[in-house]
Amino acid sequence: MADLVYPPVIAAARTMFRVLDNRIRIDGAEHIPRRGGAVIACNHISYLDFIFCGLGARPAKRLTRFMAKKEIFDNRIAGPLMRGMHHISVDRSAGLGSYREALGKLQAGEVVGVFPEATISRSFTVKEIKSGAVRMAAAAGVPVVPMALWGTQRLWTKGRPKDLTRRHVPVSILIGEPMHPAKGDDWDVVTKELRTRMSALLDRAQAEYPDRPASDEERWWLPAHLGGTAPSPAEAAELDRRPDAG
Repeated sequence: MADLVYPPVIAAARTMFRVLDNRIRIDGAEHIPRRGGAVIACNHISYLDFIFCGLGARPAKRLTRFMAKKEIFDNRIAGPLMRGMHHISVDRSAGLGSYREALGKLQAGEVVGVFPEATISRSFTVKEIKSGAVRMAAAAGVPVVPMALWGTQRLWTKGRPKDLTRRHVPVSILIGEPMHPAKGDDWDVVTKELRTRMSALLDRAQAEYPDRPASDEERWWLPAHLGGTAPSPAEAAELDRRPDAG
């Protein structure tokens, strides 16, 4: 599978981050397998997360194929890029086809990226996650690698105006030890363990983050339990239930 689009996109993103002085920290990259299939399970706090999650795999020289909703592929600008980078279109009304495509990529030795929360977490904590990541890894006989991002919400997240040219925003990418789910496992137990590991990584990313809000108005990007004004998990869940949640 030729990758003519992906490398230039990565190079362009890195150039932009250098120009904006977005200080990107990657910790735990040794946990990404350098060969063979793997599932990366990442938290979701920004519309840009797929870019930074993919950057987390680059020290291992891996290109990550993301499962993303079909609407992105239908976009006249994003669609050709997504197809050119061999990402996986997910039609929620017919999910079996995308699952089989992802499984085929894993069995062919590819890295597949998923956001098991399914939608952006408005609370900036790890929501309840779906079991698809561990089920897929078990079916393909590959590890699932937990990952946490922090800082990306400051650039573009749900319910806030995007600020893609904001300078000097640190972004943390923390990667945990692989899990090895197997056929016959209790999916609820394994999924709960994956969420626990993702949450621990996110807690550490938040604790070690070099920036703090410069004013009360800036506290929006901190979760409520850290003194921020982001919705609590319960409030965020209520917002997500609204018809116009997006």
